[in-house]
Amino acid sequence: MPEDPNSTFAEDLAELYENAPCGYLSLRPDGRIFKSNLTFSRWIGVSQLDLLDKKFSELLTLSGRMFYETHFSPLLRMQGFLEEVAFDFVTGDGKKLPVLANAKERRDDDGNLQFTRVVIFPAAQRRRYERDLVDKRIAAEGAKSEAISERMLAEAGLSEELAIAELREQFIAVLGHDLRNPLASMEGGSRMLLQEELSPRAQRIVTLMQGSVQRMSGLIDNVLDFARGRLGSGFALRLDADELLDPVLKQIAEELQLGTPGISIETNFNITEKVYCDRDRIGQMVSNLLGNAITYGDASRPIRFSAGTKSGVLEISVANSGVPIAQEAMERLFQPFFRGGVRASQQGLGLGLYIASEIAKAHGGSLVVTSSSIETRFTFQMPLRPTTK
Repeated sequence: MPEDPNSTFAEDLAELYENAPCGYLSLRPDGRIFKSNLTFSRWIGVSQLDLLDKKFSELLTLSGRMFYETHFSPLLRMQGFLEEVAFDFVTGDGKKLPVLANAKERRDDDGNLQFTRVVIFPAAQRRRYERDLVDKRIAAEGAKSEAISERMLAEAGLSEELAIAELREQFIAVLGHDLRNPLASMEGGSRMLLQEELSPRAQRIVTLMQGSVQRMSGLIDNVLDFARGRLGSGFALRLDADELLDPVLKQIAEELQLGTPGISIETNFNITEKVYCDRDRIGQMVSNLLGNAITYGDASRPIRFSAGTKSGVLEISVANSGVPIAQEAMERLFQPFFRGGVRASQQGLGLGLYIASEIAKAHGGSLVVTSSSIETRFTFQMPLRPTTK
């Protein structure tokens, strides 16, 4: 009996997908991989099975994750496709894999995102060619540029400390002004547009823009706090005796509850004494801890959020059920840009717990974590009237 040509054709298509001269990825609406081909698996040095359910952004370098959060993801949501986007993946053995990526969304008739297809092309030779061009130009102008730079430094009498201070100030100025002001304009403009009569599609796009603006603003806040903490000025506090800490904590819990309707947050507040603290910073710390619990916790079990004063100490705790934190991850949990290899953050750059820890230290307090099969609990303690530097 002759072979069914349709069967042969289907087998050929399957083989073409797996061994194509490019990588294929299919992503769920939350950015997690649900299908990949063998070509991409070989390039990155991670098995197809291990790639399942990983977030696309987890595979990228730090700069790649920043680009993904602030540019790639928002632009893809707004226009539905992207072409020739440069990324660096991190391979299984820790090396960089330069690539170019094309992405296209698939939506249903109602405009709901079903999945995103991503095609990956290796770009190491292209990057090397571009780098060679830059190196040749630098080599041609290097002697002249070096002489000018040395003369300028000598004439100005700049020390290494002054140069570092100037770099720090420029870095904070860019984040605090050059990025915040355009974001504020975008937020105000999108808010005004939502007050107009818009088509359903236009309203969806403007709403997506607002969400992207809020996410970028949060990323800027985290990086700005990291810069202040690591590059000199530390976490600025505005300490005041505050009897109204309960409403602040309640408001944060309610806002996060509204933003994640499938999650339950149980609160128990018993703050009976005045707390000498920076209310906004405490609120930021609590928001980071609750956001972490929402990301990592068992969605079917409530998050337990409590705060109280006793014996001259304020104690705030956030606990969630779910898979316990691995011991190797516990040792690095409060380090910047660490997101955990087993259960990576839903979004962001891995600064939330680091910033929460720094806020605790700035108040003369501590932030500790315990994790078991029963619960994972973050506990913050500080004296009611702390001694700060």
